[in-house]
Amino acid sequence: MNVRERFAEVFGRPPEGVWRAPGRINLIGEHTDYNDGLVLPFALPMGVSVAAARRDDGVLEVRSLQAGGETVRVPVAGGSVSGWATYPVGMAWVLHEYGIGGASLLVDSDLPQGAGLSSSAALLCATGLALCDLYGVEVERPELARLAQRAEWDFAGVPSGLMDPSASLLATAGHALMLDCRSGLSSRVPFAPEEAGLTLLAIDTRAGHTLADGGYARRRAECERAAGLLGVAALRDVKDLAGALGSLRDPVLRRRVQHVVTENHRVEAAVGLLRAGAAAELGALLTASHLSLRDQFEVSWPQADAVVDAATRAGARGGRMTGGGFGGSVIVLTAADRAERTRAAVEEAFAARGWAAPAFLAATPSQGARRLA
Repeated sequence: MNVRERFAEVFGRPPEGVWRAPGRINLIGEHTDYNDGLVLPFALPMGVSVAAARRDDGVLEVRSLQAGGETVRVPVAGGSVSGWATYPVGMAWVLHEYGIGGASLLVDSDLPQGAGLSSSAALLCATGLALCDLYGVEVERPELARLAQRAEWDFAGVPSGLMDPSASLLATAGHALMLDCRSGLSSRVPFAPEEAGLTLLAIDTRAGHTLADGGYARRRAECERAAGLLGVAALRDVKDLAGALGSLRDPVLRRRVQHVVTENHRVEAAVGLLRAGAAAELGALLTASHLSLRDQFEVSWPQADAVVDAATRAGARGGRMTGGGFGGSVIVLTAADRAERTRAAVEEAFAARGWAAPAFLAATPSQGARRLA
């Protein structure tokens, strides 16, 4: 039974439509988004679907097929909720200013939660598209991404960056999205690994990931503190890295600055390689990014380090953790004819340490959010 049929079963009437928003993988550019920097994500084939219909009583009722049988009901103008429902309720709360009224929403997802693949942004974006279409509210997609970010900040209490909702809303199949998180401007960058004889493996390490546990917020605060000491609006503006590092006494802040500045350069280099048709050369950049995230930004975790080590030893071109860190997923770029060997090496590394087996996910650059026919 699909989500449309389940909606009719749960709410006693058919939905007016079904909207879907994908999760994302960030190819490179980690923890640069909230530093006004550059990122290069793409949309996944997996995502979140929302079946929806209007209500005339100003109430938002939401239910998830993955979160049990409870239906949450709150006024669209705002109400107290917790857990997964925070995201659709927060999105409705933001859009209420645009004239959004009540609605019934049924959420379905084939995107692993806690894998660092932005299930929360996918839920926000699918909800936002659904509510805007139901009420005929026209919001340009870049602006809708900012509204989703606002909902996550102000309602869910997570100081997230602009990358995740932008990737979900703006990505296109066969491309990565080059996004300048200061200006909001974006461009499509061709990325079709299979056409270059490559495979990009996305590996869910099964180490739980959450942005609400404090580690992410601490990193953001450290970056803001470093920018203030350096006299710049954001770490994106640091031009003289050596001079900046020399002027900061705190070794933690020096490490954070070094990562952000060099990661922006890696994004630019990756875009240049992809536009030149040299996707096979991305591997070294991915590994350099991972080492920086591990040693300078200190957001990696043991399973991620084991994946990158095992994969590169097996002949993969490179790999890195993706997402906010402290758990989640890793991407590995390998020649297509070495993909199975790489996968086996990762599985063996996990088994040798007594860890639960990782999950391997499809990492094909896919279409962004849309209304389903």
